[in-house]
Amino acid sequence: MSFNGADVSYRELRALVEDALRVLDGLTPGRPVGLHVRKSPESVALVLACWAQRRPFLLPPTDLGTDARAALYRQAGCGQVVHADLTTVDTGEPADEVPDLEGIGPMLTTSGSTGLPKVVPLPHAAIDRFADWAAGAFDITAGSVVFNYAPLNFDLCLLDIWTTLRVGGHVVLTDQERALDARYLLRAFTHAPVEVVQAVPLFYRRLLEVADSPFPGVRELVHTGDAMPPALLARLPELFPKARIRNVYGCTETNDSLIHDSDPGSADPVPIGRPIDGVEVRVDGAELLVRTPFQAGRYLDTAITDKWVELDGHTWLRTGDLVRRDADGVFHLDGRADHQVKVRGVRTNLRQVEAALQSHPEVADVVVLALPDDEAGYRLHALVRAVGGARPNSLTLRSHCARLLPRTAVPSSVELAAEEFPRTSTGKVDRKKLLADRV
Repeated sequence: MSFNGADVSYRELRALVEDALRVLDGLTPGRPVGLHVRKSPESVALVLACWAQRRPFLLPPTDLGTDARAALYRQAGCGQVVHADLTTVDTGEPADEVPDLEGIGPMLTTSGSTGLPKVVPLPHAAIDRFADWAAGAFDITAGSVVFNYAPLNFDLCLLDIWTTLRVGGHVVLTDQERALDARYLLRAFTHAPVEVVQAVPLFYRRLLEVADSPFPGVRELVHTGDAMPPALLARLPELFPKARIRNVYGCTETNDSLIHDSDPGSADPVPIGRPIDGVEVRVDGAELLVRTPFQAGRYLDTAITDKWVELDGHTWLRTGDLVRRDADGVFHLDGRADHQVKVRGVRTNLRQVEAALQSHPEVADVVVLALPDDEAGYRLHALVRAVGGARPNSLTLRSHCARLLPRTAVPSSVELAAEEFPRTSTGKVDRKKLLADRV
């Protein structure tokens, strides 16, 4: 394992795990613990120690507010919170409120974009099945060097870190506090001969800003977690001339579900692909329903039942994603049910508006916001980052949209953004912040 320029051997990692086990041995046996940690070798060792004890553990986002984090600890029945330095804090929660977590390992959380994050309890058996699939799908074996960009609480780590360590590979960890620092990311990426990399598009954009030579040793490149702009995808072969480039679609509740070999030569939005081995999908109206061998099957809060449905004796997740399937059986993502708004009474998909703007040759990145409007219900406001030194004007971009979209879907205002869009801890555009700054 590598972190911030230093290597940690498996022998050294084992010693860190043993230190963590001694602390966990002093806690209530079998009771779940909360881990308030940022990514580091010590944090990885603490997670491995919980796994070794078969002790359920909650990994909330580190940037979550204190009150919200405490509410999640209460919900999960965590009696203690353990930090990366192995100090512990008693939460004071009574032991009789511990939920049934038989067979559960990590408890991850959803993004919380619509309120308190939902806790997703992942079964050990599901993770074992996922690791077996991921190791085979990306040929991760003993000695493979895999790059990890996502924060430790993100489900992408099931591939980047946990699958790699399970087979004896080498994980290159990035410091999540420096996830936007292009020079730092380049140093981390070149510390070891990376073969497999999985990251959100933001990482690849940052690397392209500073890298002055390609990385022919990378054989598997995965983009996930956010839409890959076609213009950015087209540039990836510059850095990764020998890599197979794939888009992986999934969510915390079900893990990876669909996969697609991305075509850097295509100007169209990248499809989310076809179901991976063992995954079943359905389309209800336009919404995608998924059932995978790797899924949680429920939220910890049993009162939340609207997203899990029982069909034909099996549990399916309503993803909230709107899709269409082409004649070749490939799925395309058209947006989210919660990204649809009515403009003057006409239902409008914000993702489709973004795709239209993204197709303009002078647009590098775009976010479309729905701003409340007394007359129209909502009005569409587009934030655009231009390519290079281009300065497209509002009229040009709105005229471009008018050729592709219904009149009600044409943004009423366009704002040129000089800076990168704000991002969440997982690298996705922070729409809540952008919206809050404009309403």
